[in-house]
Amino acid sequence: MGVLQNKIILVVSPQEWGTMFLSKHHYAIELAKRGNTVYFLNPPDQKNKLPKNSVSIFPSGIHENLFLIEHRVFFPYWIKFKAFWLFQWLMRFHVPKILKAIGSTPDIIWSFDLGNLYPLHYFPAKSYKIFHPVDEPLTPQSIKAAEGSDVIFSVTKEILSKYSAFNAPKHFIHHGVKDEFLVVFKDKPYQAGSPLKIGYAGNLLRNDIDRDTLLKIVQQQPAYEFHFFGSFEMKSTNIGGTDDAATRGFVDTLKKMPQVKLQGVLNQDALAIAFGNMDAFLVCYDIERDQSKGTNYHKLMEYLATGRVIISNNITTYAGIPDLIQMIPDRSNNNALPGLFNSIMSRLPEYNSEALMGQRKSFAASNTYKQQLTRIEELISDRI
Repeated sequence: MGVLQNKIILVVSPQEWGTMFLSKHHYAIELAKRGNTVYFLNPPDQKNKLPKNSVSIFPSGIHENLFLIEHRVFFPYWIKFKAFWLFQWLMRFHVPKILKAIGSTPDIIWSFDLGNLYPLHYFPAKSYKIFHPVDEPLTPQSIKAAEGSDVIFSVTKEILSKYSAFNAPKHFIHHGVKDEFLVVFKDKPYQAGSPLKIGYAGNLLRNDIDRDTLLKIVQQQPAYEFHFFGSFEMKSTNIGGTDDAATRGFVDTLKKMPQVKLQGVLNQDALAIAFGNMDAFLVCYDIERDQSKGTNYHKLMEYLATGRVIISNNITTYAGIPDLIQMIPDRSNNNALPGLFNSIMSRLPEYNSEALMGQRKSFAASNTYKQQLTRIEELISDRI
């Protein structure tokens, strides 16, 4: 029996449970499938939906072994923004209440918490502590969040290098993809659309999208359909975003373009089916502002699972791997991206050949969440 089975696992997430799933949500589901009892800890309630000093646990509705924790601290949340040291000191008294609600000491604390809201040493010494940053650590607290970890995993080598001062073992583990997502495309033949359809998945409320370049690409190609999957209104997002005039203007511009289809947030099954209708996928972030700094993105594995060509800004983790992703070489700007897009789309049959599509599908199939957990299990088997 593996070390990641029949355990009590607390997944600490900076994003709440909702309709859009990121790495931490998928890992929680896959861990539950392995027979673990998994508790997914949402961020503290900031909207006063819950009574002060309360912790509620309820079924996820996704898997019988997966439970969601909602909680509200006993002190004003604004302290976090005014005196973080005080916020953390007060959280020392809140964390035991979460553990008491669970009723048992977790065997594993699996933290994706770059904000360091719950310092790992607040949890019992007997719990094995995994720190798993999947976004670029941009603040001193995001580095300090690794203190007390027994092992560190991340999706880029650049992120791991920032934790070199910590003694915990450090390992690169790629982003994952759901097995169910792969099944949709396993034996499905590709037939080019008419018109050709370009897919873009992600939160349109992020301010690190290279909006000018993205709009330029869309405006230059009135004959193609551009399908955007993800939040474009604050009321529909569980992973945050900005709601300023620039963001609203960007979304409004997309809405007015006849070749643009804003699909909103789809569940994973509907998203996989929709992806199957795409001819190509686009990634367009401003690396300077990008929360991942152009190193890796979760959505890429789902794109690769379809086999369709991906046209992107520069991504370091995929550099040197031929034919998986078509990216510009420049890391200072995306000026060359519209030209690359036009070039790829003009030779789409070549880039969506059976051989290249098979290569992309195989790469995604080698990186399912199930397989990532097996890799992690092997790395920690002698330590837990």
